[in-house]
Amino acid sequence: MLNRRHFIAGTAATTLVSRPALVRAASATTLRFVPVIDLAFTDPIYATAQVSRTHGFMVFDTLYGMNTKLEISPQMVEGHTVENDGKLWNLTLRDGLLWHDGEKVLARDCVASIRRWAKRDAAGDALMQATDELSAPNDRTIRFRLKAPFPYLPYALGKVSAPVCFMMPERLANTDPFKLIPEVVGSGPFRYKADERVPGARNVYSRFEGYKPREGGTPDWTSGPKLVNFDRVEWTTMPDAATGTSAVQAGEQDWQEAMPHDLLPIVQRSKAVRTAVLDPLGFTCQMRVNHLLPPFDNPAIRRAMLGAIDQEAFMIAVAGDDPAFRQSPLGYFTPGTPMGSDIGLDVFRGPRDYDKVKRDLKAAGYAGEKVVLLVPADSLAQKPLGDIAADVMKQAGMNVEYTALDFGSVLKRRTNKGPADQGGWNAFVGNWQGMDWLNPLVHSTLRGDGAFPGWYVSPKMEALRTQWTGVADLAEQVRISSEMQKLAFEEVPYYPIGQYKQPTLFRSDLTGMMNGTPVFWNVKRG
Repeated sequence: MLNRRHFIAGTAATTLVSRPALVRAASATTLRFVPVIDLAFTDPIYATAQVSRTHGFMVFDTLYGMNTKLEISPQMVEGHTVENDGKLWNLTLRDGLLWHDGEKVLARDCVASIRRWAKRDAAGDALMQATDELSAPNDRTIRFRLKAPFPYLPYALGKVSAPVCFMMPERLANTDPFKLIPEVVGSGPFRYKADERVPGARNVYSRFEGYKPREGGTPDWTSGPKLVNFDRVEWTTMPDAATGTSAVQAGEQDWQEAMPHDLLPIVQRSKAVRTAVLDPLGFTCQMRVNHLLPPFDNPAIRRAMLGAIDQEAFMIAVAGDDPAFRQSPLGYFTPGTPMGSDIGLDVFRGPRDYDKVKRDLKAAGYAGEKVVLLVPADSLAQKPLGDIAADVMKQAGMNVEYTALDFGSVLKRRTNKGPADQGGWNAFVGNWQGMDWLNPLVHSTLRGDGAFPGWYVSPKMEALRTQWTGVADLAEQVRISSEMQKLAFEEVPYYPIGQYKQPTLFRSDLTGMMNGTPVFWNVKRG
């Protein structure tokens, strides 16, 4: 039987030997990239998908940047001053910043951008709750007048967890954050070539000649000078990950964001390509449930389903048998970081007893209601997560309707609060980067304010989150985070289903690639 490893090895050999006319040296001025999935939405505030965030960092810029040690430093701003016992912050923009349409970047653009972002982001919401006045007293000054000290202000404005606080012209930033911006204009190192967009297949970026990199410092992820070495970056969406891997091996593409784990033994034999895990925090995964509709509107049913969650099965489906690429059990914060906790994780340890889960579900009131599960069928990671989710729910006796859609359609449908038979849903699977679950300030999917699809509402969780943002002592932060995890296992906003590390694949002649999320500055050929 021909398996995927045999296919990729054979395909690469055929490409290199029998199709030499199609194999040409990569252009010195063009970088060819295979994203993990198609860019369905070009507005990174409206859509929190990782691919939209990666696109966002190409086109837009941020007031502060983050390095791989998760430290924050000025990016679009020269710096800031803090007065009045921490309650008055004045941020000064660097001179010479331009939008892609040639207009100057003004402080009022940034004020409007911050306000739009804050309506979609947990950290932004916390910042605005602490803000008495946000204004632009002149063209280069952004002023925060706070009700109380908020030492996380630069962190909130510079974090890489989605949604990122990207700056836009005021006319775009005034767009309702729950609607798409009408055009893509930023001040980042690349322009988006909307005229070359081919839905489902292609996105193109060109170097912005008017971009002014930060002077001094060392390029490190989204901090320091963003030095662009390519005139053009082409994103090509491949029909499947194996095809992308073959294209990089053949020299038809330069960089594949996410390559299948099971193909590592094949590509590691070649000197023409290299692999790396760019983000040591990996990807944290969850099965999100709809708290507005039966059966998951019942907290007893949500708790009963915990016994069905086989995190190891989820992670093997995504990352294979090598334990170096997967982590379970996973709680509600990223393992190996200060807020990571073992509290409540025993529910995921040991073999699953599905007969007991069936009894517990019946006792909790489950009466065979249909569960519409949304699965992104075109996603390398989320498709297998969806397959396992359907399997464990069926083994637990749930009436599952497996609904396979493209990723963009899942993003759109999951915002529907209506009944499942009228375009709504009951559950979906997703993966987030570990940096998205670092702490209560940035953890958008643990919010108890009903903002994120699934619409989990918990005054207790919100009170704890607010309490966390008001303290600076690490020991106290850890204590509060532990309380939040304990509460999460009682209220079950969603099911953590494991953590994995994702290898990326690139041609050996590429150098200067940053760790963290994919960024396209500092990368060069040779």
